[in-house]
Amino acid sequence: MDRYFCTLPARGLIRITGDDRHGFLQGLITNDVHAAAPDRIIYACMLTPQGKFLHDFFIHDAGDALLLDCEGGDRTEDLLRRLSLYRLRAKVTLSAENNVPVYTVFGESSLGQPDPRHDALGRRSFDKPDDLSEVPFDAPDLGWDYLRIQHTIPDGSRDLVPEKSTMDEANMDQINAISYDKGCYIGQELTARMHYRGLGKRHLRTLPVHDIPEKAEIRSTCGDHAIALVRD
Repeated sequence: MDRYFCTLPARGLIRITGDDRHGFLQGLITNDVHAAAPDRIIYACMLTPQGKFLHDFFIHDAGDALLLDCEGGDRTEDLLRRLSLYRLRAKVTLSAENNVPVYTVFGESSLGQPDPRHDALGRRSFDKPDDLSEVPFDAPDLGWDYLRIQHTIPDGSRDLVPEKSTMDEANMDQINAISYDKGCYIGQELTARMHYRGLGKRHLRTLPVHDIPEKAEIRSTCGDHAIALVRD
């Protein structure tokens, strides 16, 4: 099947408006917000001051707003709360929807924008394709979740433990989540140190479920493969 789409479950949306929206977000996240454009989305994370994972999301530049495609439900509300703590006197307004449909489109399409993490993950869109067949997101061979795990792409808190996981163990520098020359952001010092000094001892890997080491931590699975945290 050359052209099809998958529906991603449990997604949310945070909208940031106001004159200071770019500067406000720039000092909080791992990637360069200025790289987002109407025809390009970027992937980024928000960390603790100690460089531990809190949230991941995609940033869409909608012209008069920045849209954060994030995990849904309680996770959306938690991200909104954390962002609001840093608003202070910035001229921004934050709002959230914790249940927003997101679709991944495979094959030629004008909908959405390419997933910046890997070409195999298609295009992300808030608009449902009317002319394509739908494939379950965890279907073997074609499903988004299957493809994601085959390429060892972490999926938020399914694979990363909030306030515990690091960017290094999640291989985030390999999937365009981090800018090392954008300047300071929360958690930047530890993230850069681990990257440049190679301090990480464990990393996420994709393995057959029947071949996972005893002490590895299994995170997400699809079919006969899983993403697990293993010691190098």
